[in-house]
Amino acid sequence: MGLVVQKYGGSSVADAEGIKRVAKRIVDAKKTGHQVVVVVSAMGDTTDELIDLAGQVSPIPSGREFDMLLTAGERISMALLAMAIKNLGHEAQSFTGSQAGVITDSVHNKARIIDVTPGRIRTALDEGNIAIVAGFQGVSQEKKDITTLGRGGSDTTAVALAAALNAEVCEIYTDVDGVFTADPRVVKKARKIDRISFEDMLELASSGSKVLLHRCVEYARRYNIPIHVRSSFSGLQGTWVSNDSQGDRTVEQAIISGVAHDTSEAKITVVGVPDKPGEAAKIFRAIADNQINIDMVVQNVSAASTGLTDISFTLPKAEGRKAIDALEKTRSTVEFDSLRYDDQIAKISLVGAGMKTNPGVTAGFFEALSDAGVNIELISTSEIRISVVTRADEVDQAVRAVHTAFGLDSESDEAVVYGGTGR
Repeated sequence: MGLVVQKYGGSSVADAEGIKRVAKRIVDAKKTGHQVVVVVSAMGDTTDELIDLAGQVSPIPSGREFDMLLTAGERISMALLAMAIKNLGHEAQSFTGSQAGVITDSVHNKARIIDVTPGRIRTALDEGNIAIVAGFQGVSQEKKDITTLGRGGSDTTAVALAAALNAEVCEIYTDVDGVFTADPRVVKKARKIDRISFEDMLELASSGSKVLLHRCVEYARRYNIPIHVRSSFSGLQGTWVSNDSQGDRTVEQAIISGVAHDTSEAKITVVGVPDKPGEAAKIFRAIADNQINIDMVVQNVSAASTGLTDISFTLPKAEGRKAIDALEKTRSTVEFDSLRYDDQIAKISLVGAGMKTNPGVTAGFFEALSDAGVNIELISTSEIRISVVTRADEVDQAVRAVHTAFGLDSESDEAVVYGGTGR
């Protein structure tokens, strides 16, 4: 038997009973002959509680100290899980991200992994132990400070360790039975997808699907690590995410893989930008220099009478204030008229590799939204994705309408969210 990396989300280890249930599942995997490495998130809502606590103490906490605080949640989980495994008669050792050799850049609160040197993990495995690793964290290469990887970073930790250890699979345990054709909390008739390509999963993840983090899927695709998304609350087979070349897809793949939505973004419109070379570059350089990721971008046709245009783009709500401040500082060089900020938007995306060879998908998508009375504000497309921005209060009805229009509904209410959080 080969090496398996398992990752358990916060809802799976939310309390003592959950930790003991997870410990038994880990021990069962060990008994089958596998070497087992486990990556664990903080218990339940611990991370959110720590964020709230930090906000009560300081409105703008230091990035370094904020990371030091947030990593405490995973350290609690890993130690308790190791204790529970030992109580079942098996040896387990817990490791922080830095002890596990997760090396990152120096960007606090959203660091990126640049290397993994799992020497201590290999030693623990060679000694017959189960290795428990705190997810979501690492150590910066230059300053040796503790860093965190941002929301969902435990998924990335798990895949990175799986790649470094040449694991045969990375199992992501969550509170749903796999990847569904839509968020099961919004669409009760969403169907579980048995197998999906990295390509389709990347688009779903980047479009708002919360089961897997985009960076985690990208890492898995780069190193060809199969991911098995499944529930820690049931014994059912989940969803396999892998490379098409592995031959696990049918010859005639589904036209549409799923519908994703995202309510975590805001929209900024830069009004009255001079329509001449270099102006857009100045705007987006200011955004990039502040480490802000943007998603959709639309530029209107300039008015002939004024020679001015409007540029709209979406970005995470959490970065909204920083982006506005950065753009205000460019006003003297860009000379735009004003800035508009809107955080009551939602993005809806239709994803499927089959759409690039099937005409009519775009028309069907817009017809479904029209029939539901949903207005479109922005549009963005790729070969396998169509995304639109709508009002936030219309997103649920829009997702259900599109899901039904493309025949994705199951015959029964199949989707179950065991832990209630979607992670």
